Amino acid sequence: MSNKQLDLFSASAGPVERAPRHIDRRPVIAWNMLDDDRLVAALHSAGMHDSLELAAEAGRRRLAAAVPALEALCRRFAGFGFDRVVPEQAAALDALAMIGGPDATQAITRLIAKSVVQGPGLQKAVATAARLGAKLPAGLVLGLLRHDDRQIRADACRCARSWPEAIPLLLDLLDDLHSDVRMAAASALGRMGRCEARALLAGYLREQPSAELIDAIAPVADEDGIILLGRIARTMAGLSEAALNALDAIDHPRAEKIAIAIRENLVKFN
Repeated sequence: MSNKQLDLFSASAGPVERAPRHIDRRPVIAWNMLDDDRLVAALHSAGMHDSLELAAEAGRRRLAAAVPALEALCRRFAGFGFDRVVPEQAAALDALAMIGGPDATQAITRLIAKSVVQGPGLQKAVATAARLGAKLPAGLVLGLLRHDDRQIRADACRCARSWPEAIPLLLDLLDDLHSDVRMAAASALGRMGRCEARALLAGYLREQPSAELIDAIAPVADEDGIILLGRIARTMAGLSEAALNALDAIDHPRAEKIAIAIRENLVKFN
């Protein structure tokens, strides 16, 4: 036997055995080829990877029958997501938002009320609730109006109803540090017919007009607000219909006169 010590770092030390490379040999399943019943059944029992694609497909189909399975998917990850979005919950929430309707809206309400979603996931859930017009319980919304997350506060304003306890909180939020929260609070107060928000809403409407602001100013609009809505209806094609609908909803002869004139003009030039 040679007394020469082998150099373990030289190429002559012999071949190095490499760890076998893992190859995912799972079959690629075309979920979009499944009929609705099979898609829902697959969603109930799907693993973590497949549930993302199944949820997305259910959303694309606006598949109301998938709502219980999507809610169950969210519940499966309850207790997770304090510091990050849980992808499976996010996919289920996106699908519920796309499906819409009373069943999806009630599912979102239960998920928030039972604290199934947490952290960044709660932000997404409350935004979905606001988008769907969910009727969240008063106590829950009042708590969300005080939340540390600015986006949750803003979306909670969109879920607020004419509850006596909500008015002081919304008035306080008119002085929030964040402009999006202030705007959402003013919009909520406007929809409730609270004139305290009138001047703020008119200012926001001049600076950054939107359908949400148009809807909010209609119940509290004075003559200046009516003229502003008329200007938007005449000059902003994308918001013209919303502004005209708001003018129709205002019980004031000036609003009626402006709306009729604008519609006559539209007929003349179309």
